[in-house]
Amino acid sequence: MPRVSTVLNLHPPGPPGVPPLLARLVDDAALVPPSRACVAEAVKTHLAARRTPYAGVIGFLLCPISRLSALVSALRRARPAQPVTLSLVADTGLGGLPKAISTALDNAKLLDLRMIEVPAPADVDATWLVQLTEFVPDDVVRVVEPRRGRPEWLQGVRRVAEAGCWPKLRCSGKSVESFPSVEEVADFLAIATCTGASFKATAGPHHVVRQHDASTGLTHHGLLNMLVGTAHAVSGASAQDALRCTDAAALAAEAGALSEEGSRGVREVFACYGSVSLSAPVADLIRLGLLPNPASVT
Repeated sequence: MPRVSTVLNLHPPGPPGVPPLLARLVDDAALVPPSRACVAEAVKTHLAARRTPYAGVIGFLLCPISRLSALVSALRRARPAQPVTLSLVADTGLGGLPKAISTALDNAKLLDLRMIEVPAPADVDATWLVQLTEFVPDDVVRVVEPRRGRPEWLQGVRRVAEAGCWPKLRCSGKSVESFPSVEEVADFLAIATCTGASFKATAGPHHVVRQHDASTGLTHHGLLNMLVGTAHAVSGASAQDALRCTDAAALAAEAGALSEEGSRGVREVFACYGSVSLSAPVADLIRLGLLPNPASVT
C-alpha cells in the first residue's frame, strides 16, 4: 500500500553536513508536556536552532491545540523569515481539530501545517479513522497513537497504518507502564515495515543509546537503538538485539555504515521523533561521529 506521505517529501533537502539517516529527524517538543517552557521562549529557541549548522536535523515544531493561539501571537512578534513547519497535537480531542487547522491555515505566513497527531480511542475502528480523515486536509500527515497495554494494541497499529495514517509509538513517561518493552517495540517495527507505514516516536528517546536510570529504576530506549533496530526490521531480521544493545560504539558504527539508500529506507519507516531538547541529541551524535564537528560544516 503506498504511503500518503513520507519523511522524504515532507521537508526540503537538508543542508550539507547532515547525512540522510539524520535529516529532519528531531521534532521540537518544547511546547508539549511535561515541558514547562513558555511559548515565547520556545519560539525564540526554535528559530535560533534553525540558524545553526545542524538546522537540517530539526523537523517540525510540535504545538498542542490548547497553545496554538499563544504560538501564533508569539510568531507575530518574532516575525520569522519563513513559516515554521508545524505539527498540531490534538490535546483537546477531535472536536478541536477543525478550528485549529483553520487557524493554522489562516496564518500561512507564520505556520506551515504538515502534520496532526491524535491519541486514538480504546477501539481504533474504521469509522473513527474515516472521521479523522474528514477533518484533515489531504496534504497533512495524520499521526495516530493507539493505546498500548491492551491485547488488541498491535491490531490497532496495523489498522492505523492500513488507513494511510502514521502509527505513533510512545517510548517513555512517568511510570514503568509508559515504557514499551523491547519485544513490544520490535513487534511495532515489524508491523510498520510489513504494512509499508512510516511511524513517529514520541516521549523520547531522550538518550542516544539504551540506558538504565538508577534514580527512577526505568530503562530508556535509545535513538540509535531505534534507528539500527528499524534497519534490521527493514531487512526482514529481528530488531530485538539492536534494541537491547548498550554498546554505543557498536551502534554508531552500524548506523554510520548504512549506505545512502539504506539510510533512506530506514527513515521511510522511522520518520521522526519528538524531543524536548534540540541540542542534546545533536551533541551526542557529534560525540559518536555521526555528525561532523560544527567547524567542518559549510
